[in-house]
Amino acid sequence: MIWTQEAENAVMNVPFFVRKKVRAKVEEQARARGGSQVILADVKAAQARFLKRMDKEIQGYRVEACFGAGGCPNRILESGRFLEKIEEIFQQEDLLGFLRRHVGENLKFHHEFRLALADCPNACSQPQIRDVGVIAAVDPMRSDEPCSQCGACQEACRENAVRLSDDSLKIDMGLCLGCGQCIHACPTGTLIRSQEGYRVLLGGKLGRHPRLASSLPGRYSEDEVLAIVRDCIHLYKARSRGRRFSEIFTEEDFGQLARTYHGTLP
Repeated sequence: MIWTQEAENAVMNVPFFVRKKVRAKVEEQARARGGSQVILADVKAAQARFLKRMDKEIQGYRVEACFGAGGCPNRILESGRFLEKIEEIFQQEDLLGFLRRHVGENLKFHHEFRLALADCPNACSQPQIRDVGVIAAVDPMRSDEPCSQCGACQEACRENAVRLSDDSLKIDMGLCLGCGQCIHACPTGTLIRSQEGYRVLLGGKLGRHPRLASSLPGRYSEDEVLAIVRDCIHLYKARSRGRRFSEIFTEEDFGQLARTYHGTLP
């Protein structure tokens, strides 16, 4: 359906995490009045109805993913089934029931526990500002194939983590984000995939007092990520009473998770 510019501008003021749903409601409003295009009045009417019924839209949690499954060339891991496993944990934990017991029926979207999964370090799903962020990563390693010193890997690396000098090839893993671009660029097979897994970020949020999530050290397997997610949900349910995860998640909690899981893949 065609949108007027006024209507487009108005819907851009809606929080991005519900914008798609609001757009659908607005188009439904326009069709109900027999309109052939969406106008500003449709946006205002739909927003008013949506806000009144917000508690009906709440499911207790929100799991978001990037567009990797749609054929993104930067995708590192196939995470479709992994995302389903994460959703299953949230469903088992009944966060909606928890929120209704401790917050009441007047729930808002900011009450929901949020997780974002990104298939590469570009992180289009914005895991850095979620309660839990999960980012696919692959570490490069050098094979037995000789390096031609062509410089393709160094050129491909946006983090300046790859260094070529005096016939040597070195990777600074402290700078490497695990995007795998240097591996794709290497024409000789000198760089190959090593450790594959996920980075885990905890405690991010937007709002009046925004903060970026803190990254647990290391890489994590799917099973480790699922265990961390479950631990975070249990911590949230034990302390939250409606407060955001980032508000009740402490440095001590972060340290305990880091010690428990280590970030070491087999």
